[in-house]
Amino acid sequence: MTGNLKDRHFPDVMECWARLQRSSGAVLSRVEVRLKAEGFPPLGWYDVLLELRRADGVGLRPVDIEKRMLLAQYNVSRLIERLVGASYVDKRRAPDDGRGVMIFLRPEGEALLERMWPVYREAVETEFAAHLDDEEAETLWKLLGKLLP
Repeated sequence: MTGNLKDRHFPDVMECWARLQRSSGAVLSRVEVRLKAEGFPPLGWYDVLLELRRADGVGLRPVDIEKRMLLAQYNVSRLIERLVGASYVDKRRAPDDGRGVMIFLRPEGEALLERMWPVYREAVETEFAAHLDDEEAETLWKLLGKLLP
């Protein structure tokens, strides 16, 4: 399937696009419901904490967190403030830029990641992976890879 959208069967391509968006949103919503039912914060919190863990103690600037996040998060600053307020992360002045800030994972944030992971993993298994056999999962992985930069 190559060429411009106008060269393709328009309704099928647009339906495929819409189905991709709807299915992604639906699965994400069901995963979020499972986390909430277990008393956990939104998945965006997990996403930020995980990226900070991956930074391995170096800390990240808010703009770098936003670039790395799995989920679309339009107000990372507000999310970071909530995480600071809940004592899951620290915000410190950047050593090389007096105006900039760096965000660091606190032990409490690490502990929240550990508690959330089993519920998150099970939710992804139930709401996503259980609907695909190995061949379908591999095909989807390859297809979605074509859409990445």
